[in-house]
Amino acid sequence: MAKSKIVKATEKVSDAVVGAYKKIEDTVVGGYTKIEDKFVDRYLTKDGETVEEAKARLRKETKK
Repeated sequence: MAKSKIVKATEKVSDAVVGAYKKIEDTVVGGYTKIEDKFVDRYLTKDGETVEEAKARLRKETKK
């Protein structure tokens, strides 16, 4: 069954909106992750510990 022009236009607009939202979401989450990593690196890592190891240790400590 053929789609009307309105349905096609609506789908095109919705695809554009979803794409724009995804770009914004990725930018915000990426920025937050960078800030979080710098904070963990500066204040929460112990001697010789990587950021990932420190995050894993902190998750483990908070679950107790």
